[in-house]
Amino acid sequence: MTEAAPAIRLRGLTREFGSVTAVDHVDLDIVAGEFFSMLGPSGSGKTTVLRLIAGFEQPTSGTVELFGSDVTEKAPFDRDVNTVFQDYALFPHMTVLENVAYGLRVRGLGRAARLERARAALAAVRLESLADRKPSQLSGGQRQRVALARATVVEPKALLLDEPLGALDLKLREQMQVELKQIQRDLGITFIFVTHDQEEALTLSDRIAVFNAGRIEQLGTPRELYEHPASRFVADFVGTSNLFDAQLSERLLGHAGEHSIRPEKLRLSAEPDERVGMRSAPGVVSETIYIGSGIRRVVDLDSGARMIVLEPNDRDRGVRAERGDHVHVSWHDADVVALTPVD
Repeated sequence: MTEAAPAIRLRGLTREFGSVTAVDHVDLDIVAGEFFSMLGPSGSGKTTVLRLIAGFEQPTSGTVELFGSDVTEKAPFDRDVNTVFQDYALFPHMTVLENVAYGLRVRGLGRAARLERARAALAAVRLESLADRKPSQLSGGQRQRVALARATVVEPKALLLDEPLGALDLKLREQMQVELKQIQRDLGITFIFVTHDQEEALTLSDRIAVFNAGRIEQLGTPRELYEHPASRFVADFVGTSNLFDAQLSERLLGHAGEHSIRPEKLRLSAEPDERVGMRSAPGVVSETIYIGSGIRRVVDLDSGARMIVLEPNDRDRGVRAERGDHVHVSWHDADVVALTPVD
């Protein structure tokens, strides 16, 4: 049985702007029905890749295939995808229903049919009761859902989302992350999501491509990226890590090469942990930071290294160390991650 073609296939995709290479020979397959995120700092190439998929940019070299068809030379309106931007670009003079139905109107669908489909799209994002309102009468989260309904009502095979939650406040962002994932599951179409927020990517995605300097640094599930970062860049960008160069790794961890360990894998104690598989290092607490759900402590080790320790905010967190206290930082050797040096 022949394996089905991926929803999106990129091969050797490159985009140059003068002397700057924004996207550097990217190869990528995205599965149909997947919630796929492209994560990276500003200037890493993730948004340019999204624009190349949408057809808003033309590659310097390489190809873009959508559902088995080469669309590299096709205009945006000839590609079976739609895009939701951070600026939702809703028409202020139209009602919510008219905004959602607009794409169907452009395609020449009759009034009755397009309004029926627009109402169904609004029901999918739970906004059917607001169909007669104007965008100015909606909250930020509601406008975001209208933009989603407008993008999905034309039934694209894939939806491209360019930091659509970036304009929302933190509480609303967290609420919309849950809703966005549920909407994607209900619709069953491929979502390609661009963000610089690593927590957002970890929350939403089936898989994530971490971009750096126009290339994919690592590709994997959220758990794979967090638990097993392949490079110093990924360990540092996705979450918080304690990073050790080759010299410090040899002296402190007993391993050759570069390594990392996550702050939540560390424990503080008054004495060294001498259990099998455990290592400990003495130091002094230089800072204690209360973050609500946890307590972050900065420990300056006697060896000269600095470690960040994240403890849960509960009654069983062990030693209650404060600034100036002498402690031992302990970790299980299995929690130390080897990092592949980046060429």
